[in-house]
Amino acid sequence: MAPSLTARARGLFALAWAGTSVPARAAGIGDGRMPYGQIILLLSAIALMWLFWRLVTKRREREAMLQEQIRERESRLNLALWGSGDEFWDWNIRDNTIYRLGANQLFGEGSLETMSTDEWRNNSIHPDDLPRVQKLLQEHIVGKSDLFDSEHRIRGADDWVWVRSRGKIVERDVAGSPLRLAGTARDITVARRAERERLVALEVLRSMSEAVAVIDLDFRFISVNPSFSRITGYSAEEVVGHDSSLLDSTQHSLDFYRRVRDILERTGHWAGEMWQRRKDDEEFLGWIEMSEVRDSLGVRSHFVGVVNDITDRKRAEQELRYLANYDTLTGLPNRTLLSERLGRAIVRARRQETRVAVLFLDLDRFKDINDSLGHAAGDRLLKAAATRLQASLGASDTVARLGGDEFTIVLEDVHNLEAVENTAREILLAFSRPLEVDERHDVNITPSLGISLYPDHALVPTDLLKFADTAMYQAKAEGRNTYQIYNETMDAEARHRAAIITHLRRALGRGEFRMAYQPRMSLADGSITGVEALLRWTNAEMGEINPSVFIPLAEESGLILTIGEWVLGEACRQLKAWRQHGLLDISIGVNVSVLQLLRGDLAAYLQRVLEATDLPADRIELELTESMVMQNAEQATAVLNDLRDMGVSLAIDDFGTGYSSLVYLKRLPIDTLKIDKEFIDDLTRDPDDEAITSTIITMGHSLGLNVIAEGVETEAQLNFLREHGCDEIQGHWLSPPIAGDQCQAFMQDWRPRLLESGLPVAS
Repeated sequence: MAPSLTARARGLFALAWAGTSVPARAAGIGDGRMPYGQIILLLSAIALMWLFWRLVTKRREREAMLQEQIRERESRLNLALWGSGDEFWDWNIRDNTIYRLGANQLFGEGSLETMSTDEWRNNSIHPDDLPRVQKLLQEHIVGKSDLFDSEHRIRGADDWVWVRSRGKIVERDVAGSPLRLAGTARDITVARRAERERLVALEVLRSMSEAVAVIDLDFRFISVNPSFSRITGYSAEEVVGHDSSLLDSTQHSLDFYRRVRDILERTGHWAGEMWQRRKDDEEFLGWIEMSEVRDSLGVRSHFVGVVNDITDRKRAEQELRYLANYDTLTGLPNRTLLSERLGRAIVRARRQETRVAVLFLDLDRFKDINDSLGHAAGDRLLKAAATRLQASLGASDTVARLGGDEFTIVLEDVHNLEAVENTAREILLAFSRPLEVDERHDVNITPSLGISLYPDHALVPTDLLKFADTAMYQAKAEGRNTYQIYNETMDAEARHRAAIITHLRRALGRGEFRMAYQPRMSLADGSITGVEALLRWTNAEMGEINPSVFIPLAEESGLILTIGEWVLGEACRQLKAWRQHGLLDISIGVNVSVLQLLRGDLAAYLQRVLEATDLPADRIELELTESMVMQNAEQATAVLNDLRDMGVSLAIDDFGTGYSSLVYLKRLPIDTLKIDKEFIDDLTRDPDDEAITSTIITMGHSLGLNVIAEGVETEAQLNFLREHGCDEIQGHWLSPPIAGDQCQAFMQDWRPRLLESGLPVAS
């Protein structure tokens, strides 16, 4: 419009100027020669031309000012986007073009400022996020949402960048269809990572088994996790805003809690065990760790406390500590605690220049009682023995159980050996009274004690215990129910004993055992009625070892079970061989250990051997010692009845050496009494032995038993036994133990004749 006006002004000016003459034009105005109308027309054209020039100038100035404002606003927008790190985007929907301002800063150098919608869809947005983004865009375009708002990943310079993109439609056509959609995108990668970490931390807190509480600087609860409610019984609503003293226990003083708070305020941290109170007033022991939390400026804002209920763990630790140091059956210290106390006692004795005594005690024949009455009764017996020991000693003395029936006593402040011996005698005296096992059983049991002294015998606990143990075995060798004080000679005996046991374990496999047989003779007609099978052992290194030495060790070590089975099998095989040579009336006696009787399945094993050798059961006689049977009378009776039902004969060996119960003796299914050699040795010289022997013979006959005298070596002994009605004799007068083939020859060659006294003997 302005150019057209200018053109018109110029045209009018030209017309006016053309209508004047040259002189008039040269003369100027007012010379009277230019027409007045032309002058007016000329002036109007000039004025109009100036007016339009001013309009154009102002318009250009205004456009320049607008351009400057646009540049300034764009600069400010760029600065704002640069400062915020955001991107401005403008999507021309009709052209399918996206303009991006600030993309370089958000996604890295080289990011496109303008791209097509297809490029944005295929190359910029993450494939996994594209369906969701398109769905949100579509919902906004069709009017289902007032705003497009999406969190998704955009390709950056090196990796995918999480952005939050927000925008809306800014232009529509006359039909209402969207033409442009503009908005911003912000990098939320760090925020999203922080939120993920926050959610993980929150989930960790929720799943923790420990109670977690956040408290303010005034020690009021701010928040708690679910485990806090589970452990304390308080819900979050019940504690938030309340002082943490809500959980204080009566087991700590107020000063204790004040000290804890003071330490926490001064140092920012406190950890330790603390009793707490639940909602139901039950108290529990917690391991508590409290730490300060500071804000981004480094200012302490609150505290976090973590509480772990360790009540059960502490109780378990105490139980484990008890189990590690005390015997669960008797409640006495065990070997571990004994060693610790003995070590401390030695340190004190060294400082005070006094002595320490160690007494090693073992209950005599406890295994026999344990096997006969059962393990439950054996346990009760051990508890009774422990009580008896504690009652016999002072409060400062230590009584410990090492295992089985072994006890150890530590005496401190010992000034002389006599005091230790007095204590040992008091213990022996205390066990002279029966121990009550239960309402039905009182058991007589004796101890054997070994004694060692610090510093006389050893300087360290292990040696003191070892030497006391050595002395205890010497006490058993001396006949039990006594004490022995350690001396150096016992070491050699202990080593010898250990060597015997070691060789004994290998003897059967090496074929070192052999059998010897000692015949028995009837005093009525002089015939050989049977033999006793006796075990002999010759070791390649130690030579011939006496049965009185290795048999007790075999019983103690449990080896007697396998050795006893071998002896029984060998005896039966030998008897079968003799029967094949015509010796059909011969019986064979085999000694049986208490372990075989009570632990092994003796009846079943013997039945298998009899079937294998085709022997009649009445040709087998099992011999048991009197003490073994009497100490295990009830259980022995049951086993012996089973054997008797098989047809096997039963004999009591070494009769008279123990303390027999005549009631049990009458009940036992035995056939024979064997008088011990100890009484036979002094016959005709010792009136007491004569009286005892004659009494045993009379008693045995009154019970309907066959009576055999062992160890007969002289004709005078033989005559005495015949005169007092003894049924059979066995001993060197007749024959020493001999090998199987020699015994067979002896029995086949035997011809009885009469002595002057009328006694039939070999001719």
